[in-house]
Amino acid sequence: MFIYLCKKIAIPGNVRLRCISWNKEEGFIACGGEDGLLKVLRLETQTDEAKIKGLAAPSNLSMNQTLEGHSGSVQVVTWNEQYHKLTTSDQNGLIIVWIIYKGAWYEEMINNRNKSVVRSMSWNADGQKICIVYEDGAVIVGSVDGNRIWGKDLKGTHLCHVAWSSDSKVLLFGMANGEIHIYDSNGNFIVKMKLSCLVNLTGTFRIAGIHWYHGTEGYVEPDCPCLAVCYENGRCQIMRDENDHNPVLIDTGMNVVCIQWNHCGSVLALAGSLKGTSPDKDINVVQFYTPFGEHLRTLKVPGKQISALSWEGGGLKIALAVDSYIYFANIRPDYKWGYCSNTVVYAYTRPDRPEYCVVFWDTKNNEKYVKYVKSLISITTYGDFCVLATKADEDQPQYVLVLCNSIGTPLDPKYIDIGPLFVTMTRTHVIAASKEAFYIWQYRVAKKLTAMEINQVARTRKEGRERIYHIDDTPSGSGDGHLDYSKAVERFTPTAVLKQVLVFVCFQGTRDPICAITASDKILLVGRESGTIHRYSLPNVGIIQKYTLNCRAHQLSLNCNSSRVAIIDLSGVLTFFDLDARVTSSTGQQVIGEQLKLERKDVWDMKWAKDNPDLFAVMEKTRMYVFRNLDPEEPIQTSGYICNFEDLEIKSVLLDEILKNPERPNKDYIINFEIRSLRDSRALIEAVGIEESSQFIEDNPHPRLWRLLAEAALQKLDLQTAEQAFVRCKDYQGIKFVKRLGNLQSESMQQAEVAAYFSRFEEAERMYLDMDRRDLAIGLRIKLGDWFRVLQLLKTGSGDSDDALLEQAHNAIGDYFADRQKWLNAVQYYVQGRNQERLAECYYMLEDYQGLENLANSLPENNKLLPDIAHMFVRVGMCEQAVSAFLKCNRPKDAVDTCVHLNQWNKAVELAKNHNMKEIGSLLARYATHLLEKNKILDAIELYRKANYFFEAAKLMFKIADEEAKKRTKPLRVKKLYVLSALLMEQCHEQMQNAQRGKVKGSETASALAGLLEEDVLSSTNRFADNAWRGAEAYHFFILAQRQLYKGSVDAALKTALHLRDYEDIIPAVEIYSLLAVCACANRAFDTCSKAFVKLESLETLSQEQRQQYEDLALEIFTRHCPKNNKKTDLDDVLESGDGKLPVCVATGDPILEYRFWMCSVCKHCMKAKERSNYNFCPLCHCSA
Repeated sequence: MFIYLCKKIAIPGNVRLRCISWNKEEGFIACGGEDGLLKVLRLETQTDEAKIKGLAAPSNLSMNQTLEGHSGSVQVVTWNEQYHKLTTSDQNGLIIVWIIYKGAWYEEMINNRNKSVVRSMSWNADGQKICIVYEDGAVIVGSVDGNRIWGKDLKGTHLCHVAWSSDSKVLLFGMANGEIHIYDSNGNFIVKMKLSCLVNLTGTFRIAGIHWYHGTEGYVEPDCPCLAVCYENGRCQIMRDENDHNPVLIDTGMNVVCIQWNHCGSVLALAGSLKGTSPDKDINVVQFYTPFGEHLRTLKVPGKQISALSWEGGGLKIALAVDSYIYFANIRPDYKWGYCSNTVVYAYTRPDRPEYCVVFWDTKNNEKYVKYVKSLISITTYGDFCVLATKADEDQPQYVLVLCNSIGTPLDPKYIDIGPLFVTMTRTHVIAASKEAFYIWQYRVAKKLTAMEINQVARTRKEGRERIYHIDDTPSGSGDGHLDYSKAVERFTPTAVLKQVLVFVCFQGTRDPICAITASDKILLVGRESGTIHRYSLPNVGIIQKYTLNCRAHQLSLNCNSSRVAIIDLSGVLTFFDLDARVTSSTGQQVIGEQLKLERKDVWDMKWAKDNPDLFAVMEKTRMYVFRNLDPEEPIQTSGYICNFEDLEIKSVLLDEILKNPERPNKDYIINFEIRSLRDSRALIEAVGIEESSQFIEDNPHPRLWRLLAEAALQKLDLQTAEQAFVRCKDYQGIKFVKRLGNLQSESMQQAEVAAYFSRFEEAERMYLDMDRRDLAIGLRIKLGDWFRVLQLLKTGSGDSDDALLEQAHNAIGDYFADRQKWLNAVQYYVQGRNQERLAECYYMLEDYQGLENLANSLPENNKLLPDIAHMFVRVGMCEQAVSAFLKCNRPKDAVDTCVHLNQWNKAVELAKNHNMKEIGSLLARYATHLLEKNKILDAIELYRKANYFFEAAKLMFKIADEEAKKRTKPLRVKKLYVLSALLMEQCHEQMQNAQRGKVKGSETASALAGLLEEDVLSSTNRFADNAWRGAEAYHFFILAQRQLYKGSVDAALKTALHLRDYEDIIPAVEIYSLLAVCACANRAFDTCSKAFVKLESLETLSQEQRQQYEDLALEIFTRHCPKNNKKTDLDDVLESGDGKLPVCVATGDPILEYRFWMCSVCKHCMKAKERSNYNFCPLCHCSA
């Protein structure tokens, strides 16, 4: 950063100022002093025109109001920016709150405690609360509307400072004895702050200031120090929070009176005085530091005693109260920025993100690309590329150089172990330097590599494109500089971290650190703090020369032929050094290098011309000077940063204005300045004509001037002069254009071509049309890509070639809308242009699948667009349309694959059969296996069922039913699963019979026999295939018996339970015979009950304990009841029919003895005719009756 004094305002009556505060939002400056002085000032705001011209902010006052109300010396002034209020207090303890009304300030509230003097006041971050501290220890926290929230009297303390935390949860109180106490927002004491900056000092020290930056503009780094505490003795500590035990410590060596952060927390200003040469003469200074304690600048201020300072809202000015004056200083910040390939790259912080926001703003197309970069150190640019230097990790001392193109795409990152404090860049190299060493990287980008070089990448890596050197080394340039840290390193320090040994390099210190670097394609210059400059050759790094300067360089810059270097020192003095001049020293020896006589002060930026080694531009305060051969032209008023100096034009960017609203950069903030020779040549051409001015340009040759002459000659159709001028500026395209003009017979045609050459396209078109050459007008618009105008011109006439051009124009306009994703507009033009391919794409993007289907139907068979349309349908799951499109272009395999992909297996099978494809079975099996591996058995069943593979589906369903039965799940659920599996088997049998009926080979008897044989094969391989309904029957009778029992139909329940004896392989025997015993007991058929108990007691699956329980229960029953059955009913017949001799009614469990009965058409089970009327569905399989 650079700072200089720019304005001084005297306070009337020589009243001494005590305090000053600048409103960050609205620009008001409040200053208080002795005898009750209180003034509110405001500097004039900049006009939009002045901003665009890049002029410095005006220094005139637009407000100068004296506020009456205080009688004593005004000691504290503070703004509430959110609520537009000013709070002031004087030595008598009187507090006044002021508000603005119709452009003037008036009293709103007054408070006078009459006991003590106010030492400090502070509004919190949102302006809702104010904390006031009195010298006697009283603390009052009030609201913005004047109500008291709480008050406290800190006995035995003398307060002098107060500060809020950013979240308003913590208050810091500075004591007169130098201690700082931390309280919560309700006034409860927490702890004393640890003051590391006063270690090893004895006695008490007065606090000069406490300022806590609230993060309103974001932080320069994550976890950045933001709380500054400074003492009058110059000791300062900057903390991350109130409990930071490792703060940044600074010893300023000055007597400090006031401190303040700038608007974004990147610079801390400390105002005070340094001891002068004579004891009674102190020098007023303002020191500027980063949050990490790095000293930036020192500003000397005239006057006897500085009493206060305050930053302007944008951080571009600072106000200083000195004696009875206000001094204003302008600040030129060191923005992180660069310029490459018409792109301004700049970085800024945002409160909502921890990283830097890096914007790549293409000034030509007004497009911007945003990239977020953590711990950004610097931005360096050259040509088409940019290097972002960042910190790799907070925990490890490693850094990254990221090579990017002009839209922010990272091309190549390099990790380095030295801190890149200084970075420079050439066409082929990136050089980064710390204080002790410098690193050289020969970068390459893909578009610059030839095929041969691509094949030799490994070899070039071995040759060492990265090298590092210690500043005290003397490299010979013989290619010895591989990336060998041992040359620049004194020792390696291994450190065990988490049982892993990390090796990092510690660079040997140097007594003369690096302070600046610059490079060209030929040489590298490294400046050292002693004033020495080392000159190294490039690309082979060898030390060539050492030069001695009279100053310490802060910034170095080489001209385009590497003959001179410009040096800006810390105080802003610009000097020049001729690197190749040979002069004789005072000792008579011949010395290489000469200090040139030119010296300029207050310089904060300079740029050499890219095409002239004697031409450069310099920024001094708010003026830009252009020098030719060390002679200045008249200055230009601007505050812009110089981007580029080429072709006698200087491109400047108003970064101050851009960074006020960095998310929306304005093209008006890029300014082009022409230097005097270009302006004079233009004026001369306009005044005296081409011939006379060509002599002037001959005497002051420059390609830009010759081009200016060529353009002027073209305007007047002086083709000979134009050609000569184009030859002199080596513009081959211009020469060709002049030749083409010479071949044209008509002068009006030549004038039209020249108008088009100078981008006056409307005029050129009008000329062509006046000549009745509509074809040339159309050709011009086609070259420009203005297809809308082409369409208009085509509609004004007719011709044979117009139809093809119309089609081309419609398609081009369709492309225009499609590129902007206006698909509906694009469709209209593609329809007229008959562009079916782009039309399909538009329908797809619009999700107009009906339009897409209609398009597919309108296309002829085997059209090359059909597969693309089919794939579009596949992507959105429209199977039928996709299949139709695939079949239309004769790709049945793709159609089958689509059906498989979209799980339309029945369709897939049908297609495979129709087109005699054999692989459908394997596909089906593969997909089913995949589902089974994922344990999606029901999905696999559904898959087989849809594909008509009923046997496999039934097999899986039986498996599920068996597993559920073993889990003792609800019997009804198990029955349903068995019914489902049996139904699938019925479908399987039906499918086989249909297949056999469909075969026409042989006789009907043979086909029936084949069907039976196939079913026999099935039944022999699987037990369930033989009698698929057996499981369903078992659980049906199991449920029916229990329903009958609970209903009280004990006789029916016993008959049904007796059937269960045939199903011991499906239902556990213990459950069957337990149920049978209960039913028999209820029916008083104790002989059957006895048999059931005998069976239960003989079961091997029972434990000894369970068997004993059954025996005890049997004993209890049969000691009371004899195990005999006295009833003689149909039961005997039932027992005889147990071997399947008689059909059983599935509704009642009774054997069917009648000749007339109902049989289910699906499961083939029977029901008594009299029961038929009670059921609409089969009781077993639940199919419609």
